[in-house]
Amino acid sequence: MSEYIPTYDDILSAAETINGEAVRTPLLRCDALDEATGCKVFVKPENLQRTGSFKFRGAYNAISKLSDEERARGILANSSGNHAQGVGDASRMFGCASTIIMPADAPVMKVARTKAYGAKVIHFDRATEDRDAVLAHVEKETGSIIVHPYNNAMVIAGQGTVGLEIAEDMQALGHQLDRITVCTGGGGLTAGIALSINAHFPYAKVHCVEPASFDDYRRSIESGKLERNAATAGSICDAIIAPSPGTIGFEVNKELLHSGLVVTDDEALAAIKFAYEELKMVVEPGGAVALAGVLKHGKEWAGETVALVLSGGNIDPDVFVRAISK
Repeated sequence: MSEYIPTYDDILSAAETINGEAVRTPLLRCDALDEATGCKVFVKPENLQRTGSFKFRGAYNAISKLSDEERARGILANSSGNHAQGVGDASRMFGCASTIIMPADAPVMKVARTKAYGAKVIHFDRATEDRDAVLAHVEKETGSIIVHPYNNAMVIAGQGTVGLEIAEDMQALGHQLDRITVCTGGGGLTAGIALSINAHFPYAKVHCVEPASFDDYRRSIESGKLERNAATAGSICDAIIAPSPGTIGFEVNKELLHSGLVVTDDEALAAIKFAYEELKMVVEPGGAVALAGVLKHGKEWAGETVALVLSGGNIDPDVFVRAISK
């Protein structure tokens, strides 16, 4: 059976599902960001979302679509921390157990918060072990239902509500949108946002943004086929390191993305500092790359109206101090 590809209608349905549970985060403006880029920039702060990232949206939507019997089997997911927390919290709300496969080097805070939501955590070594193989082994042992962090149509639909809110709010303000930058790992958030933005602003350019040496999405968009990263660890942007694009989201993104942008770890750290000093926002490295992309390329887009997503704020204190001390 072929994979189901989500549609804009699925995003509208997801918006109804998560209404009253997820936070409708605001659109922010920042004079310093406009001055640094020459653009009119709108910021969507999903670091203020429940569990500290956009991931709650997709997790809640996907789990809501399961039957009572399926939920009774428990929820299983793999994640470096943000999807883990989203699944943990959503599972708790639906009264079902959750187990998360997490890399052994996941940020300490993310592990602690995942456990605090009631999830069981199983660690693996992402440098030497295949997380999907570990996931499959646990699935076979437990019979739990997998809610994949990005290769799941209902997860993508839930994440797409980020783009829906951006589009609705911008239209309510009477603004058009020229382009948007999105933090990208496996591509679920990017695909959902691309569907929503295309429905409202079909001429807007959508850019995925990735850390240097982990730009599988940029390369995949350029080649037209799924590309893989040579490594699965080695960037501070742990939240958005994926081995390869998810097949479901890629079917959307290969048609709707304009191009991919790449930023270094230092540029991500600089974006964290900018967000703290100018936006008064605490953002994690993977959640800051869309801002880093705008700071890096904004002058090329001078005069345009640009949106960006701060996708998460679950940062360990030592990394935050490193960023704001630079």
